[in-house]
Amino acid sequence: MTPKHAKFQIGQVVKHRIFPFRGVIFDVDPIYANTEEWWNAIPENVRPRKDQPFYHLLAENDETEYVAYVSEQNLLTDDSDKPVRHPQLAEFFDAQIDGVYRPKERVSH
Repeated sequence: MTPKHAKFQIGQVVKHRIFPFRGVIFDVDPIYANTEEWWNAIPENVRPRKDQPFYHLLAENDETEYVAYVSEQNLLTDDSDKPVRHPQLAEFFDAQIDGVYRPKERVSH
């Protein structure tokens, strides 16, 4: 599989194309990098291709916050300008500037 260039960036707010949730990207895998068990749990009729970027999101819906792993083909830009309320947001990001969260500076020892 040849990895594709990621369409979205770390810190960007996105929403799922089908399901009612949104989130901020905190990591990107160039191709699928989760377990076969997770992959096979996705119904075959909506199972995405593995040869595309997959995004780790600090996700939220109307009821809760969680971490999601979503294929690029199932994401859209979220232009709502509403802040993400995920409780782990401060662990990864400093501030939101023009709709994009700025990653925290990593201090190396």
